[in-house]
Amino acid sequence: MATTTGRRPPLSDEQLGDMLSLIKGADSVELKLTVPESSQRSAIRALGLDPLEAQIRQVFFFDTPDLALSKSGVAVRARRVQRKGEDSVVKLRPVVPDELPVKLRRSPMLTVEVDAMPGGYVCSASLKGDVKEGGVKATVAGEQPLRKLFSKEQRAFYAEHAPAGTAIDDLAILGPIFVLKLKTVSKERTRKLVTELWLYPDGSRILELSSRCATSEAFQAAAEERAFLVERGIDLSGEQQTKTRKALNFFSKQLLADAPA
Repeated sequence: MATTTGRRPPLSDEQLGDMLSLIKGADSVELKLTVPESSQRSAIRALGLDPLEAQIRQVFFFDTPDLALSKSGVAVRARRVQRKGEDSVVKLRPVVPDELPVKLRRSPMLTVEVDAMPGGYVCSASLKGDVKEGGVKATVAGEQPLRKLFSKEQRAFYAEHAPAGTAIDDLAILGPIFVLKLKTVSKERTRKLVTELWLYPDGSRILELSSRCATSEAFQAAAEERAFLVERGIDLSGEQQTKTRKALNFFSKQLLADAPA
């Protein structure tokens, strides 16, 4: 199963076959592209995006300072979303959909999705949960234990896949990251274009363009999305970055630097 970042050659026939197998067992496909910082302004202009219409999000990740969860393919996240509320996610990747337990697969809170980007792909299983208003803020302020952000089902999922000895209440807070998210629809498109601008504390940014589609239309959607972006001069050949990985690496270095000698 392939996950890639950076500039990569086109997928091989074997990789395409593997991706097709994953797509058949998934719930949906998300087509993603990150735009290089040098091209972000021109991309925003070309797409006619208005940042004042964007939704503000505050994202927190939870892991050990040395990122033991991430190294095991587990991601734990909570976020506050303007005008929408709060939620939490325990994510496992990569996964093979057909190998997930039947009971888990039937959960209405589970989403299995293939993320496809230039030169790479990954299939993930995300178990979501709703968070009571004010819960995220109270947790990061130390007013309640971390486990309060997650349902019983999420905690069981976490316990099954997290490395031994990494209790959920002992995880460090990595964040926040501020995100501007904008959904746009145009006459030329049958799917929504989702734009996310992730703003990192060091001043760097990741601009991601994405579109979600049904598994049955993944390849057609990919061709249509590519044509749409190329017509507007969007660079499709730039280095692909992972939003979560960049955030985890940034805050991990900060935590390790601040740790007592």
